[in-house]
Amino acid sequence: MQKNSQFKLFSQRRFAPFFWTQFLGALNDNVFKTALLTILTYDALSWTDMDPGLLNNLIPGLFILPFFLFSATSGQLADKLEKGRVARFVKLLEIAIMGIAAYGWMTHHLWLLIAAVIGMGIHSTLFGPVKYAYLPQQLKREELVGGNGLIEMGTFVGILLGEILGAVLVVHKPWGLHLVAGITIGIAVLGWLASLRIPLSPAPVPELKVNWNPFTETVRNLGYSRRNRPVFLSLLGNSWFWFYGAIMLAQFPVYAKNYLHGDHSVFVLLLAVFSVGIGAGSLLCERLSGHKVEIGLVPFGSIGLSVFGLELYFASQAYVTPSAMLDLGGFLAQGGSWRILFDCLGIGLFGGLYIVPLFALIQTRCDPAHVSRTIAGMNIMNALFMVVSALVAMVLLKAGLTIPQIFLATAIMNGVVAVYIFSLVPEFLIRFLAWILIHTFYRVRIINGQAIPEEGPAVLVCNHVSYLDAIAIMAASPRPVRFVMDHQIFRIPVMSWLFRNVRAIPIAPVKEDPWLTEKAFVDIAQALHEGELVCISPEGKLTRDGEINPFKGGVQKIIDRSPVPVLPMALRGLWGSLFSRDPSNPVARTFKRGLFSRLELAVGEPIAPAAVSPEGLQEQVRALRGDWK
Repeated sequence: MQKNSQFKLFSQRRFAPFFWTQFLGALNDNVFKTALLTILTYDALSWTDMDPGLLNNLIPGLFILPFFLFSATSGQLADKLEKGRVARFVKLLEIAIMGIAAYGWMTHHLWLLIAAVIGMGIHSTLFGPVKYAYLPQQLKREELVGGNGLIEMGTFVGILLGEILGAVLVVHKPWGLHLVAGITIGIAVLGWLASLRIPLSPAPVPELKVNWNPFTETVRNLGYSRRNRPVFLSLLGNSWFWFYGAIMLAQFPVYAKNYLHGDHSVFVLLLAVFSVGIGAGSLLCERLSGHKVEIGLVPFGSIGLSVFGLELYFASQAYVTPSAMLDLGGFLAQGGSWRILFDCLGIGLFGGLYIVPLFALIQTRCDPAHVSRTIAGMNIMNALFMVVSALVAMVLLKAGLTIPQIFLATAIMNGVVAVYIFSLVPEFLIRFLAWILIHTFYRVRIINGQAIPEEGPAVLVCNHVSYLDAIAIMAASPRPVRFVMDHQIFRIPVMSWLFRNVRAIPIAPVKEDPWLTEKAFVDIAQALHEGELVCISPEGKLTRDGEINPFKGGVQKIIDRSPVPVLPMALRGLWGSLFSRDPSNPVARTFKRGLFSRLELAVGEPIAPAAVSPEGLQEQVRALRGDWK
């Protein structure tokens, strides 16, 4: 089925007003913060005698401190109140905060501006749970990746434009401070006007009693989030990204000035390239994921973050620092500058690939009545990680590390954390391996994939053509699948680790191991009782001639115990591949088919339990497969 482009959402009221509301908020945050950081980096003496490097890490830390303190309360409010109403209140608050900041700009009052930084942190804290809980209410499941991609793209385009505007306007003589003050108030007003068009988004728990104690609610919220292990570890993975991003971006102003010897336009260029990378990676997610929540992209993104972080260190070491301060043109003409820009782009691109699937997974796998509080729990952890990132950066700078060495240390830490998280949730790594294989050896087309239920139990039955069958089905399914497999294959050394972690269910013939046979049926019944998808090949063995073997009675026994819908499926195009039992020369047929050979998975409509029979399923699968083996 042809999928609609994610950009069509811009023409729909359920998405567009909310997009522009959050976009203008991100824009305003960054016009204000970047103007402040720029003036403190390039004109510090007229404002304060504090170290600019210290301020560049302190101010972002103060901005995110309210996330840590008040996210639990804001999550409750977003679950209790209608989300459009919350958004409009937040936008009015933004107008007031920018009014206070304007007074600070006009009176040259640094600490009043820092108070406004904290105020904008409170503004973003209140809006955060609404931002991500709104999407699953208004978008279909297959639209979530695209919608999240657009939101992330919009956020970072807002960051990019805000950073450019903030850095350019504030140094404009003699009206720079006046321009920043007036434009930030104007953007806040536009954001409020956009929020007036946000459609009704009913509160999921209007009867919720708000606990106004942020500390006890924070503990309770994190405790609730921990109950759902994949979601909680996804929250941790998300928070780690913000640690990584915060510690890298906080160094850019001083890095641009002291290491690249560039003026403020070079600092803006670094931020622009990074933001373009994030936006491109976020938009690319929908295409690479096939319009479903593809968490296999998360390890891919994590690898890229480490690779390009390391490369940025080496590029910085190779850069020949000029004796004179460079403007934008001079920096671009300087040897090694394009390599540094390419690394910043790569970090942003892979950051987008990393973060968007995590958001979509959190939205689809947590309790719908608790989405805002789950997002609030994530914001608490994000805030904690970002505060720690600011402290870590300050400690590393005080310890004598250079900024390129901080880039190196952060890239290495990212690799260690990635290995740890993926060892705790092997599903990420397994989906990544499946995604890589399917996108390397085959061009896979899914037919009627929307028939796979988004929730609830079902039995998937498919023909057994090759050793890649499970990977192809896994890559096509938007949900984890429990595969029933031969116990001898299950016990293959090394591979057994993989099979255990995808929670495959080993089964043996009754004559060979009756205890294991019965245990398999018990495990299948338990999985279905818990609402999972179970996949079985009723043939019981790989085909040796490409034809479908007779279906055995095991599937009937499963349905008799657990009367759930059955989905017939058929793989086309795997017979004759290197991974099938085609008796012809495997090398010759591999070269004949070539890389990126075509493969299809056709999914039939669900069959009611009462209508299931092995013979009927075999005919259904044969009809789905057709003549193409």
